[in-house]
Amino acid sequence: MAEAGRGAVGRWLVVCLCLLLALAGGCAAPAAAPTDAAAPEVQALLDRRAAAVLAHDTDAHLAALDPAATALRAAARTELANLADVPLSSWSYRLTGLERGEEGRATARVDLSYRIRGHDSGAVTHARVLELTERDGRWYVSEDRPGEHTPQQLWQQGPVRVVQGERSIVMGVGQSVERLRAIAATADTAVPAVSAGWPERWAGRLVVLVPASVDAMGGLLGAPAAGYRGIAAVTTGESGGGPDAPADRVIVNPEAYGVLGEYGQRIVLTHETTHVATRAYTSASTPMWLSEGFADWVAYRDSARTAAETAPELHDAVHSGAAPAALPEDADFSFTGNADALARAYEGGWLACELIAERWGEPKLAAFYRAVGAHPSRAGAVEKAMDTVLSTTPERFTADWRQYVRERLGR
Repeated sequence: MAEAGRGAVGRWLVVCLCLLLALAGGCAAPAAAPTDAAAPEVQALLDRRAAAVLAHDTDAHLAALDPAATALRAAARTELANLADVPLSSWSYRLTGLERGEEGRATARVDLSYRIRGHDSGAVTHARVLELTERDGRWYVSEDRPGEHTPQQLWQQGPVRVVQGERSIVMGVGQSVERLRAIAATADTAVPAVSAGWPERWAGRLVVLVPASVDAMGGLLGAPAAGYRGIAAVTTGESGGGPDAPADRVIVNPEAYGVLGEYGQRIVLTHETTHVATRAYTSASTPMWLSEGFADWVAYRDSARTAAETAPELHDAVHSGAAPAALPEDADFSFTGNADALARAYEGGWLACELIAERWGEPKLAAFYRAVGAHPSRAGAVEKAMDTVLSTTPERFTADWRQYVRERLGR
């Protein structure tokens, strides 16, 4: 995620994908089909409801709901209207659990999966919990709520406006079409910039969500909004998901993003797009200095800004005699701590990747990223990749990086 920062340049601070894995489907193993005798009937009910959503058939959608559940019916009618412009290619429910309650009552656990046409090669999945009521031998949905740790969906926050870019789709609530078009134009420039810096095959397209406020952003992330007030954008997705995994979502904070200039907005979306492109090669073995540093390296790759302009906090540290002694630790990237220290962590990661690209070459930097992510565990991942790809050791690399930081920022 990106934080609006200091001066004309600022810092664009992005939280690692692995912090947000729960927001994307496909991480858990499929649950066994429920064996209750009513399961086929309930699944058929869910299939009818899904077909109604795809057809935007309000009457058929409401027919699946308990006639006595007036609040649910009103909410369902509103949500279906909010989805009117969203280009869905699929929408389905899969029954994963069914528990009987008192007579004529049951609780269903369901995976809701959907795809955005032209963007999602696989389905994005979210858990739902449905309360069911049996009336006259027929099951109805009487309550529909998110599963544990499942965030809100954009269409639950209001009518969704949609803008199609050449390489992106931007969906917003409470946003003007003009603003969404501007974001789509920036996203469209980010995609080829990332492809130029990352040689591996990826989807080459971006899905951007723009909620109405930072509070609404927190709802989409299932997290308190206070932690995101200075954050311009967040990428959610499934690390290590392979090239055919669902498209990630870039969620823009309209407040923090809006105060950035054109340059800052481009840096933010290029950084986020890099996370989307590298997601298949990012794993628990990847340290944050590498994942965030590489995203910054791609974002600044064609920038004419000087190192001092790009890394102002680390520049100040070097000139005050407080140059870092070691590469940033994962804990240094906590955005709930000191903002200056956080900026220095990102800047240090950027310069580490800049060093590799300059000394060993850009192909070696990409190969190093892949090798680290492919290691079966965090322990030894960087050490082995430095040996096999860069023919160096962490100790030598750290010494080289410290010297490089002083050379680039000590002027």
